[in-house]
Amino acid sequence: MSRRSLRTATTLAVAAALALTAVPAAASATSGPATSGPAAPADTAERQRHHGGHHAALRQAMDDMVDAGVPGVLAQARDGHGTWTASAGVADLDTGRPRIRPDRFRVGSITKTFVATVMLQLQQEGRLDLDDTVEERLPGVVRGNGHDGRRVTLRQLLNHTSGIFDYTSDERFGRRLREDFEKHRYDTHTPEQLVGIAMGHEPDFAPGTDWSYSNTNYVLAGMVIEAVTGDSYAHQIERRVLRPLGLRATVLPGTRATMPRPHGRAYVPFGGPGAELTDVTDFNPSAAWAAGEMVSTVDDLNRFLRALMTGRLLSGESMAEMFEAVPTGEQGGDRYGLGLQTRELSCGKRVWGHSGGIPGSSSLALATRDGGHSLALNLNAQGIPVNATAALEAEFCGTPAAPAPKPGPKTAPLQPEPLW
Repeated sequence: MSRRSLRTATTLAVAAALALTAVPAAASATSGPATSGPAAPADTAERQRHHGGHHAALRQAMDDMVDAGVPGVLAQARDGHGTWTASAGVADLDTGRPRIRPDRFRVGSITKTFVATVMLQLQQEGRLDLDDTVEERLPGVVRGNGHDGRRVTLRQLLNHTSGIFDYTSDERFGRRLREDFEKHRYDTHTPEQLVGIAMGHEPDFAPGTDWSYSNTNYVLAGMVIEAVTGDSYAHQIERRVLRPLGLRATVLPGTRATMPRPHGRAYVPFGGPGAELTDVTDFNPSAAWAAGEMVSTVDDLNRFLRALMTGRLLSGESMAEMFEAVPTGEQGGDRYGLGLQTRELSCGKRVWGHSGGIPGSSSLALATRDGGHSLALNLNAQGIPVNATAALEAEFCGTPAAPAPKPGPKTAPLQPEPLW
């Protein structure tokens, strides 16, 4: 879940500006050149020249994020030169431990790409059709205040053209996870409750007439998977994606608030940039559910993206549907497919993937269409505007980016911080 705005898109434009914003480092935080953790030893001069040097621009972008106040950044790039993993800053402001390659972190809305993959697999098996209506699969669930599941298709859920209200934009819900976070961080939410919050509001527009990022769409998609299979959506992802690809560090925690080891800490300055940091590592992710509860690593995210892009998970026909992207209205010409964001960079390269934000964690996982070049990046905070576009431009184009674009017409201000 990447907090672009309360209602806004997880689009790369905003993720790139990171409304995923990260958090101001405390005075005790250390910053310096990006360094690889124990699982990825620091480059020797020879390796740096032949490999690490190839990622020098990304290393600088990571250092810049730490200089801007992010406690720690962890990144892994894979390309024709091999795999490069590095970190900047720290994983824990109290101990000063650096971030390490096997660290797990919450990936937020990157979960959506996994959900969309399972939906397309079910279509391949003839168990559903993306042009089915939500009403056909979830009778009576999408009703109220102008919402009508008879007019919304499953495809419109996956590409955010349904018009269904984003439950995270509900004022009371947002307040409970910001101003009242300490009181509500361990609350358990059911998907039915989350959809019910959305149904208490009017839709944003008639289905299929516009685009607006809504986490409710993917909660509904998770419910559809469960209705069709008679199984939990989480187990379906595990069986169909995680196990076949050997993504052993990736989990869907359900209501478990603690993080699986190893992991660093996660931080948010609830008073805004410059405010005291709150450690939000423990958090019940049922508030995000199928819209963003997943925990993963840079290795697993890169492995997943490469498998997806190279056709290991979906047929060619399904891939064509997934990559059929609609315009989002954001600056930079960003588009959104089925669980995938895409943007064209300054050097002409187009990248595909997703961003994700959840309290204390901001992530990107992107790859070229052929899967030959990918990047997974995580900031252990939300709350500080940083230029993630610089990281994308640095890694995929080899040059620093221009200043991040200003929010587009569908992008709300950076504050209050979006939820996923």
